[in-house]
Amino acid sequence: MMLALKIIMIIAIVFVCLFLLTLIIYFFNLDMKLAASLIKPLTAWYDWSKRKREAKKEKLAQKEQQKAEKEASK
Repeated sequence: MMLALKIIMIIAIVFVCLFLLTLIIYFFNLDMKLAASLIKPLTAWYDWSKRKREAKKEKLAQKEQQKAEKEASK
């Protein structure tokens, strides 16, 4: 009986702590502040990956063009 009471108390404390944490995040609008601080690095990452994809496509197109030129010269 005492063990079950301790487990229930631990679960209740965890729920209260999680509730207080979400209340603090909501009150200070921390989620939007985090999102605003991540815009610059995420934009840089997106631009870098976009350039990488475009370079890969261009390289593939050049290889296909060279292959077509070789076949045409045969």
